[in-house]
Amino acid sequence: MGRGFALVSTLIMLVVLMSLLTAYFALTRIELGSTQASVRQTTGFYAAEAGLNLRAEEIRAKFLGYNRPQGTSPSPTNPCQGNNLGSGDFACKAYTVSGRTVRTYVVEAAGNPQNVTIPPGELYENLDAQEYRYSLFSEAIGPDGRTEAVLELVFKSRLVPMFQFAAFYNKDLEILPGPNMTLNGRVHTNGDLYLNAGNTLTIQGQVSTAGTLYRGRKDTTGCSGTVNVYKENNQPASLPCGSGNSRRSFDQASVAAWGNRVQVGVSPVSVPQPEDLEPQPGRTYWEKADLRLGLDLYTTPPLVKVYRVQNGTNVPDLGATAALNACVGAVGTSEGFYNWREGRVIRMMEVDLRKLLDCVHLNSSIFGFSLNDATEGGLVFHFTVFGPNSSEVNNYGVRIKNGGEIASTLPNAPRPRGLTIVTDQAVYIQGDFNKTNWIPAAFLADSLNILSNAWTDDARSYQTLSQRAASDTEVNAAFLSGTDITGGVEGPSGRDKGNYNGGLENYPRFHETWSGKTLTYRGSFVSLGIPRRVNGPWCGTGGSGTYDPLRGRVSGKTGCNIYDPPTRNWSYEVRFSQGQLPPLSPRFVYLRQERFLREFERP
Repeated sequence: MGRGFALVSTLIMLVVLMSLLTAYFALTRIELGSTQASVRQTTGFYAAEAGLNLRAEEIRAKFLGYNRPQGTSPSPTNPCQGNNLGSGDFACKAYTVSGRTVRTYVVEAAGNPQNVTIPPGELYENLDAQEYRYSLFSEAIGPDGRTEAVLELVFKSRLVPMFQFAAFYNKDLEILPGPNMTLNGRVHTNGDLYLNAGNTLTIQGQVSTAGTLYRGRKDTTGCSGTVNVYKENNQPASLPCGSGNSRRSFDQASVAAWGNRVQVGVSPVSVPQPEDLEPQPGRTYWEKADLRLGLDLYTTPPLVKVYRVQNGTNVPDLGATAALNACVGAVGTSEGFYNWREGRVIRMMEVDLRKLLDCVHLNSSIFGFSLNDATEGGLVFHFTVFGPNSSEVNNYGVRIKNGGEIASTLPNAPRPRGLTIVTDQAVYIQGDFNKTNWIPAAFLADSLNILSNAWTDDARSYQTLSQRAASDTEVNAAFLSGTDITGGVEGPSGRDKGNYNGGLENYPRFHETWSGKTLTYRGSFVSLGIPRRVNGPWCGTGGSGTYDPLRGRVSGKTGCNIYDPPTRNWSYEVRFSQGQLPPLSPRFVYLRQERFLREFERP
């Protein structure tokens, strides 16, 4: 009897245990299924998010070089199914991410673009911009063919003219003036920012850097002078040096007292590349220029020609070239300027600006445009040199003379609305530029040189520095050109290696002794990289020596013998921030997210 009861009890216990095990395995299967589903959904979510990022970057890149996305979106019913694929930049496009197929497409908002002023409190507040709004959809499809995640991103692509900044660099920016200097505009760099002064540097506009803000020098560990940056209450406050007058770094927390006026570690913005200045079909400025002139060194004698872009190639315009060269003194060439910084005699394309404008007015039907052309906001002239090494380090240049007033000398000729001069070579501005009857103007060049009103004969370049005396000169134009790199390397690896690049205060290259003379300048300094056509380093001021052009020999050289600095009466051209920008002003692009949604059904 007892043994039977024990057996029955054992059997009951086995049944209970089997039930528990069965329930456990069932629950485990459910849990594993839930975990696997969760893993699939999480993986799908991140894959779809990656699809959004990839597609948004493609849209952003389309805006570089004055382009914009084009095409049609698929219809919202069953998008990216069958023939419902859309076209162009808005069409369905698939990526493979983490073993998932990610399908994306773009919908453009009605009313694009909008001209906006960036709201207060945002980075780049109060700047004018063109704003394009888009909705971007991304669907991640798992290996089993099922949709794992559907995401929507609504974003704005903003195009901001860079000439709204007193200084805008796509590299390390160093400002180290000797005398007092006030920058009455904004300062931004996509690299590190070094602020120092021999006396006092004051920045009145917003300061932003994608890298680190340093108080002090890049080439040494020193820190000197006073650097003031205006706070949100429009009162200046000093950025202190480190202990023992050493260089000091600042992160965002350490500049909290400046509020929105100092921004450290911001996202870098996308800028045009220096290659955009090349005289090649498809390049923005060459394609869009009203007038394309090239000094052809392959002809005998060398001749300045007018070019058209036809079927993707550069073709000399024989009629326009003949008309141009019949305008005596408008264009020409010279080979008598010795550049002490480069140690070379420079072969110049010579442009007498007012005579060129006279020529265009007299031959507007041949050139195909009038002086008051409003396309791109005014006139765009591209000047270049075609010859051996023209796309490498060379001894070529473009000199602009007689530009004190940007207007024809002929009666009843219309005034230009604006003028942008572009060259992929070094540009030399000789004498006053845009001093009388100001119009929006800019120079976009490989490097930028200024010769004073006293420069009347290139034989001066052979003389010792003390004999190359400058005179007061005024230049009013935005600048975009290459600048050297301190230490030869961007970022921290270039610190403390010497070889100072001259800083913002030496952005224009000088070739005279300006001692006691003033360069008055109103404009904007933009630098997107290093010069690609010249490689002579900044080496300081003072020195002596002469050049013998017959023997090609330098004698008695001491020091740099390049220049002595001017009194810098410089300021930002505030009219650039009031809508009066030079034609075809370069722009940077950045995206701003407006809304991010996770959908649970296909849109």
